[in-house]
Amino acid sequence: MTPLKDLIIKRIKATGPISIADYMAECLMHPEHGYYQQERVFGVDGDFITAPEVSQMFGEVLGLWCVDRWIAMGKPPAFQLIELGPGRGTLMADILRAANSVQGFQSAAQVHFVEASLQLRALQKTKVHNARWHDTLGQIPLGPTIIVANEFFDALPIHQFEKQDGKWLERAIASNDDRLIPALTPAGPIAAMLQDTMQTQPDGAIAEICPAALSVMGEIAHRASAHRCAALVLDYGYVTSASGDTFQALKAHKYVDPLAEPGKADLTAHVAFDQLAQAATEKGAAAFGPVEQGSFLMSIGIGARAQQLATNQDAAKQSGILSELKRLTAPEEMGQLFKVLALQSPKLSAPPGF
Repeated sequence: MTPLKDLIIKRIKATGPISIADYMAECLMHPEHGYYQQERVFGVDGDFITAPEVSQMFGEVLGLWCVDRWIAMGKPPAFQLIELGPGRGTLMADILRAANSVQGFQSAAQVHFVEASLQLRALQKTKVHNARWHDTLGQIPLGPTIIVANEFFDALPIHQFEKQDGKWLERAIASNDDRLIPALTPAGPIAAMLQDTMQTQPDGAIAEICPAALSVMGEIAHRASAHRCAALVLDYGYVTSASGDTFQALKAHKYVDPLAEPGKADLTAHVAFDQLAQAATEKGAAAFGPVEQGSFLMSIGIGARAQQLATNQDAAKQSGILSELKRLTAPEEMGQLFKVLALQSPKLSAPPGF
């Protein structure tokens, strides 16, 4: 039994079943035993590989997208360049390197990371030493802003509901001796946040809601309505909310039981992009997309960048670059499952890629 599993079982025995949202929060961010306190999370030696770790091309073309939005804002001499959930700092390092070719961007950018894990903050500092760290987006000063969030929203805690006898019950985590088991509990006020389209689902349907994600989108929209702001969200999920269980765990690049080893596996759920867009537009932001990651990256120049990198390289190097490009853009790889959503101040010109 993992130390965190023991703590969770003791909590359940003392206070009763906990929501999936509480379980995710404990497993991922417990200050001592949480998943993101581990040394190896990302990469071949970790449990999963994110797009910035696949290839430098990903961050480079996103860097040029950020430059385009900075220009569209009128090149403010100082702006907040924010990354939500920056991993090892690879993406921001690539963004800044690519943007360095455009005069004035780097000197104007004030880099901020929203990161709760102290262990990941230490890794990020080796890549982007001049960043400033925050626990929440709300702690970062207002002003002209560009935000990037790659595989951030999928790790935010979700609530799950299951329909039984025409009513929604919340799916929860209970315990049986030394085992964690699924349970159903009466639905609380959060069930009111379920979309109207979910209300007609039959018995047995499963619905998911992520209040934390909607709250973050509200904060982004506030920035977009009050100041010049553009945000780019890249994650895996669906365009339109649908019933189904997407709560999952990943360890050593394989799917595992989410309840087996709390704190030892990554826990995620698919992102409902329609809910994110609605939360932002209701607060005054303009939304573009979502579009598939493959088409988005190709439209903003990743194909040309791959060709540039492959020029004058030997066959093995060229093959590697082509493999990276395929991993990021092919429908059977990350190209279709991953989606891209842009949010920005209504008066800004349409962003590239949409």
